[in-house]
Amino acid sequence: MMLHEINAGKVVTHKKRRRVGRGESSGWGKTSGRGNKGMGQHSSKGPNITHEGGATPYYRKMPKRGFSNFAFRKEYRGINIATLDELFEADQVVDLDAMEKANLISVRKGSTGLVKILAHGTLTKPLTVKAHKFSEKAAEAIKAAGGQVEVIGKQAAQQ
Repeated sequence: MMLHEINAGKVVTHKKRRRVGRGESSGWGKTSGRGNKGMGQHSSKGPNITHEGGATPYYRKMPKRGFSNFAFRKEYRGINIATLDELFEADQVVDLDAMEKANLISVRKGSTGLVKILAHGTLTKPLTVKAHKFSEKAAEAIKAAGGQVEVIGKQAAQQ
């Protein structure tokens, strides 16, 4: 047989399903290839994804001491000044309500609702921007374009 004689339409793309449990002479009788006893033999759901076959699980081996700041961290939604330049008109007040209407932020359950303005891009029009935090370059860019920067929330008292 030569390569040019192979018919692509007759190529087998998948094997036939193995019919198990059809007698000892089939080679897949009795336990049907599942071995003897144990969780893998039964048709019900297998072991948990964290099951390690009797070995001590990793989560029990790991040390559980020290401090984690995970529960106390603050997550800010970063918004670039280029985005503000695209979506808002000149001399407009850009506060949390305006950002939500423009679909930049969403007040949903589990969200901190904190916003930080970042300096990526350029701002060509004066805007009054109210947010929880500003990067230094973003604040400078807003002021350079003739706009105003207003820090809202607890951050205003600290600055």
